[in-house]
Amino acid sequence: MLKYIVFEGGTYKHEKLIEFVEDIGGYLIQKNIVGLDVIMHLAIPEEEFDNLNKLVIELKGKIREAPLIGTEIAVVAPSLSRHHLPHPVCDIAENLRRHGAKTNIIGLARGVGQKIAHITKEERLLIEEHDIALFVLGNFEYCISKFKSKLFNDISIPIVVTGKPDKLILPNVNGYIGGVGRFSERARTMDMINKLNEISEFLGKIAEKRRREMDLDPLIVEPALVKKEIERQIPEVNEVLSPNPVTLKIDGIRVKLPYNEYKDKIASMEIEGKKLIEIANINKSLMRDYILIKILPESFFA
Repeated sequence: MLKYIVFEGGTYKHEKLIEFVEDIGGYLIQKNIVGLDVIMHLAIPEEEFDNLNKLVIELKGKIREAPLIGTEIAVVAPSLSRHHLPHPVCDIAENLRRHGAKTNIIGLARGVGQKIAHITKEERLLIEEHDIALFVLGNFEYCISKFKSKLFNDISIPIVVTGKPDKLILPNVNGYIGGVGRFSERARTMDMINKLNEISEFLGKIAEKRRREMDLDPLIVEPALVKKEIERQIPEVNEVLSPNPVTLKIDGIRVKLPYNEYKDKIASMEIEGKKLIEIANINKSLMRDYILIKILPESFFA
């Protein structure tokens, strides 16, 4: 199983770290150079963590575990109106990104109110394209527990809910985090920043648990390898202006290229001696005509 790491340090000899990661069978997920500093997202075999740490100390850098790297999270608000956005939805999404996740904010068309609140089939399918869904709800316990729970009853991915009440028991969710609710300004106080970190850490535990469950029936190839090969064999992705044109997911990849134009080219890519279409399901995403790749587990070929 791979462990996901954030490296922070100077640009001096950082290529040595990249070479080490590749030699041990790891992957460079993302690299950002700002002035004389470099921030890298890495995926390494977990048994090599101590060896990596020794090299990082030698390079005068620092590393931290970041299980949200390689995840795509849907941050769901009842609507896109000023009543529900931008706070705290944008603050939560930003904090998740700082912990390594790729986030998409989704505003429901009819998620407001009590008896009238509902979710459409298309919205549910769009949310299920992600690894985890985080529903950001409001202040009233009665509203959340009696009426809003139907918004996520039939969603198949892990679900976390936030709201103002300290404690709530909700059906069909993986966790509830209280003390958030709605507020009219950005999260500037230490208490609110700690709450944002609590949300990110909780979602990180869910991502880690899901990876360990998948490790019982591993994917035929690592999504990080597929990402690397797409970037190498499909040079057009380097010209895409959207952030993270090849977005890593727990069980696959989202490629931000037009589906009809590039599906055949991506399907015919060779990875470890097999065409991608032989080891993955390739579908059209509901998000902007992107390409969604879901890698098959080893048991599929047994």
